[in-house]
Amino acid sequence: MSWKKFNGEVITTPIIQEVEKAIEREYNLGNKLKVCIGTDSQVKGLLIDFATVIVFLREQKGGFMFIHQERLAQKMSIKERMLAEVQKSIECAYSLCDLLDLYDVDLEVHADINTSPNFKSNQALHEAMGYILSMGFVFKAKPEAFASSTCANKMVQ
Repeated sequence: MSWKKFNGEVITTPIIQEVEKAIEREYNLGNKLKVCIGTDSQVKGLLIDFATVIVFLREQKGGFMFIHQERLAQKMSIKERMLAEVQKSIECAYSLCDLLDLYDVDLEVHADINTSPNFKSNQALHEAMGYILSMGFVFKAKPEAFASSTCANKMVQ
């Protein structure tokens, strides 16, 4: 699984090592961090593009992110696609949670799912919320889910 930085630089080391390096660098600079993980997708004809982001928020000092993009040639309903996004975010969060716990970094998993029943993505809200919470993660949905609905969204277009 290849990751890159926002500037397009490809990350050549395993993502867990890059995350640890970033945490240590930020802590050495005196910054308190929070990590938010989210995924967004977009259907393009017969393809689905996914972008998963690891967003590092520095308390009152901005942030930065790492990005993973992938493309699937698979037909999915809106609900399947929303739950695939959540699955990708959970896999990422799960791979990092021990490291984040070690450094006492708060973690949130963001789902690009609308809390209003007027939107199609809402069909997956209860399953996504149950899945994320049952894994022990903090859950955020739209409009609070900026990692997926803003950051990942910009990377998938």
